Amino acid sequence: MNKSFAAIMILCAGIIAFYLTSCNNNRISSDIIENPNTADGKGDLSQLPSFKFEEESHDFGKILQGETVSYPFKFKNVGKSDMIISDVSTSCGCTVPSFPKTPIHPGQDGTIKVSFNSAGKRGFQNKNIVIVANTQPNTLILRIKAEVTMSGSQK
Repeated sequence: MNKSFAAIMILCAGIIAFYLTSCNNNRISSDIIENPNTADGKGDLSQLPSFKFEEESHDFGKILQGETVSYPFKFKNVGKSDMIISDVSTSCGCTVPSFPKTPIHPGQDGTIKVSFNSAGKRGFQNKNIVIVANTQPNTLILRIKAEVTMSGSQK
């Protein structure tokens, strides 16, 4: 029984060590983030990165219930420093974003792809996609919408 307890302890230690070392692989160093904003609001914001989207909303029109549709929101960093997107969240689990995990350099293009799964949905759907980045303001909202119809009722 002592040998099995020792084996379990070694296995647990290995799992913990793996977890602690693997979780930090995708982190971006905070050394490359420069935020010139100050508490008095007099910081120089002209050096910050800035989003310029081709469009900030998309209408899929009528889609059949159960259909999954996607749209690439294209943007450019029109600011003067590297843009870091730290999070993209959605208002529903039926909407899944994918976004760049590496810094977007000034002048560089990027894409945030949003997929919407209409399974179990009906009628008009409006979904928000919230982007958090090192911009000012630090959040931006994209929107998608669709009218989900049952099979045979689509025009």
